[in-house]
Amino acid sequence: MLAGAAPAAAQKPAFPGAAGWAAETQGGRGGRIIRVTTLNPEGPGSLKAALEARGPRTVVFEVGGVIDLGRSTLTITEPYLTIAGQTAPSPGITIIRGGIDLKTHDVIVRHIRVRPGVDGQPKRSGWEVDAFSTVGAYNVIVDHCTMTWGLDENLSASGPRFTGSTPAEWRKGTSHNITFSYNLLAEGLANASHPKGEHSKGSLIHDNATGILIYRNIYAHNVERSPLLKGGVQAAVVNNLIYDPGKRAVHYNLMALEWAGHPYQTGELSAVGNVMRGGPSTDEGLPFLMLGGDGDLRYHGRDNLAVDKNGKPLPMFGRYGETRAKLIETDKPVIWPAELDVLAARDVETHVLANAGARPWDRDEHDIRVLFFVAEGRGEIIDDEKQVGGYPVFKETRAPFVETEWNLDTMEPKSGRYPGQKGPIQETMSSRDRAMRN
Repeated sequence: MLAGAAPAAAQKPAFPGAAGWAAETQGGRGGRIIRVTTLNPEGPGSLKAALEARGPRTVVFEVGGVIDLGRSTLTITEPYLTIAGQTAPSPGITIIRGGIDLKTHDVIVRHIRVRPGVDGQPKRSGWEVDAFSTVGAYNVIVDHCTMTWGLDENLSASGPRFTGSTPAEWRKGTSHNITFSYNLLAEGLANASHPKGEHSKGSLIHDNATGILIYRNIYAHNVERSPLLKGGVQAAVVNNLIYDPGKRAVHYNLMALEWAGHPYQTGELSAVGNVMRGGPSTDEGLPFLMLGGDGDLRYHGRDNLAVDKNGKPLPMFGRYGETRAKLIETDKPVIWPAELDVLAARDVETHVLANAGARPWDRDEHDIRVLFFVAEGRGEIIDDEKQVGGYPVFKETRAPFVETEWNLDTMEPKSGRYPGQKGPIQETMSSRDRAMRN
């Protein structure tokens, strides 16, 4: 049984295709249905009220549009939760001017967009929200979501480094058994309001986090951390597309200053079937994997592709620190979840461009822009959401949630079609393009 898992009766996949050490988390299965009926940031019928409710619950949406958090963070502390963004009427749910911190266990989050943005704040002024972060959480799946314009990271697994006195206790006390799958993690804001200055980051997997699966995501236009794995992390990074990384793509770093007085733990990383493509913002000669800091990394790499913006091969390994840290390469995966479906690297780009991000059957214009630019080798790292059109503006939409139309165990539609889906997932065109082709 997974650490901290639900009782044995709940041990079945969270939904079709759920993967990783968290694949069987129960989320809100078997609990009550809570309907979100307003786009207000708080109050009766709000998403915040649903997240704060106690007991197993599945959050569904009878409203679509934008939830403006007004530069605040939603904090989730109550376990056994499913956030089913797929139930919202078109255009789905987009959260702006804020983020989500998850501080509990057994949670499933699917098909929402989170776009914090700098919101006009002065450079280095202190607005530094993550789009989404797990904080000492476990048995969590974040699947088919879009996180862009983060001020810290777009999507991270974090928590305290050293809870307790042994490595096993450290690992139990921070985020563990986490799956990030089919997410679009793009355009982390660089020179914006973070107090440290430049901070365009994809994902931080914090020290001693274990059972982490990063699977079939798209990282695009982030300076660093696509992802960054910190000291002692145990993770599998599989079938991701990393486009236009700036200074670093995948990297590992145990920082001596952060581990003072604690024995170093060797990190473990299995990286299989990933694709890294340089873009307009990518440093020349950037390696796929870089090692920094003082800790060793036990590493299995297989069938990874790394090319520059012209298709020329890039190195697989590099360093950004002259220390005694060693890369210990192995022939077999050093950490690997059961029954994981793996694509050949040559099939990854086509697959994730079609399927990653929130509501791929019903994408918004920002997701369409980012994905087309990835496909075309365009786009760049940005400092402000206004450079790419600013916050989305949607007209509020409404539709009732009808329980009999859904499989309440998996929150998949019985018809096979989601709200707003008119046909198979395919190219989404602008109104002008559509008119030209008809």
